[in-house]
Amino acid sequence: MTSAPNRQPPVAGSLLRVLGVTFGVAVALGSTIGAGIMRTPSQIAGRLPTVWLVMLAWALGALYSLLGAWSLGELGAMIPSSGAFYTIARRAYGDYVGFVVGWTDWVGQCGAAAAAAILIGEYSRDLLPHLSAPILTGSVVVALIALLQWRGIRWGSLFQNATSAITALVFFGLIVAAFLVKHHAASDAAPAAAVPTGLSLFFAYVFVLQAVIYTFDGWYSSLYFGDEIVNPGRQMPRSMLTGVYLLSAIYLLTNAALFHVLGVAGIAKENLPVAALGALVFGEFGNVAVRSLMVLTLAGLLNGAILCATRVLYAMSKDGWGSRRIALVNAGGTPSVPLFLTTCVAIAFVLSGSFGRVVAVTTFFFVARYALSYFAVFMLRKREPDTPRPYRTLGYPWTTIAAVAGSLVFLIGAIASDTRNSLYSLVVLVASYPIYRLAQKKVSPT
Repeated sequence: MTSAPNRQPPVAGSLLRVLGVTFGVAVALGSTIGAGIMRTPSQIAGRLPTVWLVMLAWALGALYSLLGAWSLGELGAMIPSSGAFYTIARRAYGDYVGFVVGWTDWVGQCGAAAAAAILIGEYSRDLLPHLSAPILTGSVVVALIALLQWRGIRWGSLFQNATSAITALVFFGLIVAAFLVKHHAASDAAPAAAVPTGLSLFFAYVFVLQAVIYTFDGWYSSLYFGDEIVNPGRQMPRSMLTGVYLLSAIYLLTNAALFHVLGVAGIAKENLPVAALGALVFGEFGNVAVRSLMVLTLAGLLNGAILCATRVLYAMSKDGWGSRRIALVNAGGTPSVPLFLTTCVAIAFVLSGSFGRVVAVTTFFFVARYALSYFAVFMLRKREPDTPRPYRTLGYPWTTIAAVAGSLVFLIGAIASDTRNSLYSLVVLVASYPIYRLAQKKVSPT
């Protein structure tokens, strides 16, 4: 983290530049590691029951994320502002695209927070049976985390740092312990399913790569805090790259440990393979420990989602969407009204049970923003060649071309695999234009 003398004194009522690489890495891990790594290995092993193809898929997911980090590192250092994809889209493509990216990102983050809250309630009930109402538990947790963040960014960042550090240490500890035990004989009791061939193999691999990329999603989360990172020109790219390296190590090693202990067939038959791994390595205590870890990681994910959503709404309000009074910041560096609105929407999603559809519909925009953001590197290099770029994309233009191509393939796969919700997304896109036109007069000149 940058030393204190380099920090600028905070301006009253503004976001505070008090965050560094430690937080950037923590929010990347916390916004990424969740139920995905707990469940995805089982889904993948059921579709693609061969070790080397599965490990190759995780390696490709890591490479795709690394290509993205190189490209977004340049944009984050060049445009050190809150709002992440909204800010990039507005700078590269104009107000309308920025508006659509911004509000769909905000709603999607609220939906992700609600999904994490419900899972916290469910896993807490498994550990403490008297907590019989996951919806109530999830709503309370959302409110408590919002209250913590309302006290100030330092509180929210400390919680993120702590949950992410514990999560990473527990994962690495579980991985080491797994490799110290012998291969579990029971894992080979049932034969693995036949490996698909031809078109069946192609479609199975497309599904696997999509699942892997979704599990990696979140590594870019430091982008949301450009106004709060002390030295964004240096620390933003470092945060994303370090986050990708750590995530890649955790995911690849976790899968290797699962194959070592459970085998392909053993992974495929478990709903939560990591919990089964913990039980085999540490006994019944391991199962409880892993489920407790899930609650902790989901709390970190929930904290990160609310932090990110609040910054998107703050950035949009600051630019004039809605009322600029929404962009007011309290003494602790928290945009209070965006936090309140984000919390209310997240709890409403929890209580209504609508978060699943919200996440599904906004997935189209989430995938599209990858392609838009990576292509923005080309757009801004051509349009703003003289703008200072403290960090430049490694291997440009080829690495960015690869990132754009991968994103387009990912987008096509997402549309093909969930055509109905993709069509709903297009309806949302069309419906957003009248709203944009109504709000446009309030936007300040760029």
